[in-house]
Amino acid sequence: MLMEQEQRHVYYDRDLDIEAYNLSGIVQKFPNHFHEYYVIGFVEGGRRHLWCKDREYDLSAGDLILFNPRDNHYCAPLNGELLDYRAVNIKPEVMERFAREITGQDSMPRFTCNVVYQSDITQSLGNLYKTIVERAPRLAREEALFFLLEQVLLEYAAPFNEAGISEPGPQIQTLCTYMEEHFSDNITLDDLLSMTSFGKSYLLRAFTKQVGVSPYRYLQTIRLDRAKQFLQDGVPPIDAAMMAGFSDQSHFTNFFKEFIGLTPKQYQRIFTGSSANEKCRSFENLSGCEETSAVTSAGTEHIPIGADVPKKSTKHVPIGADVPKESEENKHVHK
Repeated sequence: MLMEQEQRHVYYDRDLDIEAYNLSGIVQKFPNHFHEYYVIGFVEGGRRHLWCKDREYDLSAGDLILFNPRDNHYCAPLNGELLDYRAVNIKPEVMERFAREITGQDSMPRFTCNVVYQSDITQSLGNLYKTIVERAPRLAREEALFFLLEQVLLEYAAPFNEAGISEPGPQIQTLCTYMEEHFSDNITLDDLLSMTSFGKSYLLRAFTKQVGVSPYRYLQTIRLDRAKQFLQDGVPPIDAAMMAGFSDQSHFTNFFKEFIGLTPKQYQRIFTGSSANEKCRSFENLSGCEETSAVTSAGTEHIPIGADVPKKSTKHVPIGADVPKESEENKHVHK
């Protein structure tokens, strides 16, 4: 079964304050959504069709992917091919700190493109992933992150206020702010309508066009982000679901796994260590990094959290493999 080949590994590096993850053998479609953080990733195997901000891309091994916070995107496999993908998630405040060091500018950067075909930057990303997985000394991990961000920011980023980004109109922005502040409430379409001069049909169409996702998907994505923070803080999943505004635990678990690839409990253990606390504490003194894995095999899951990880395993190679130099024809964009 294809299901038996799926593996998902997530690592949280406390020193760098970033998440690194690997998806292997994935056939899942990922629905339209966005993140509150930057994503730098690359395709290691398989082909995908990506939709991002009204553009479409055909991705294959060696392609670099860059998402800004709130860049809406979704993807599906091409010809049923299995996806192998590695990426790091970087919080805005972490990115801002590194950007200031690299560019000398005290402003948030914004990626100016979402896909770079056949980019040699994937080697730097693979190297960072490798140092985190192999628990390299802190200096090696910091250096790998710095070199990666230096390449990306100098070649494919601009200060946020210079990136030519169109913001949602005032009434749509009001709705976004309201949902961010009242994410746990039972918000209805009439509630949103009362804050605008729109009709229902126009509100839905205008919001989706300007924001990139529908109002309900926007609200659910905000709830998901808040739930992740609750889980990181040690709130039990059942309470995190209620605090974030999800209607029931089952709905929360299904939605969380659809977008994150892990159950809420698996995700929480990256940060809390659960029953492996003693191992995690001794490990944090060494490298400040924790792991969780979800290996799908006939419906069972294996989660070696805080356990000793070999220096190299077949699950995590090849990392940093040679890839072709970036092509001059780097804009295979289909409108």
